[in-house]
Amino acid sequence: MSKKTENAPFTCTYCSASVPAVTNGSYRNHCPFCLYSLHVDVHPGDSLSDCGGMMKPVGVEYHTKKGYQIIHECMICGSTMKNKIAENTVCPDDFKLIMKLVKQER
Repeated sequence: MSKKTENAPFTCTYCSASVPAVTNGSYRNHCPFCLYSLHVDVHPGDSLSDCGGMMKPVGVEYHTKKGYQIIHECMICGSTMKNKIAENTVCPDDFKLIMKLVKQER
């Protein structure tokens, strides 16, 4: 699959927002408006999960090479995954929601 195909606009399954593709050379795998994602991967980027559950944003973590990442937990199977925060793009992640996640962790 090409990078252009993978970085496509979509409609958020959780909040129904129309989500544009990122313009920073990366991929968008969660909604910038509600931060929810779908459980489609077993390992990041493989699209091999059969679960398909909603991935709820539950925290934020900093990685020295990847920067800030949103921690998502599947509401069906409990699996957790980390996704880079979308920034420096046409529609960055909602900073206020990210800060709420940081405050929840304390």
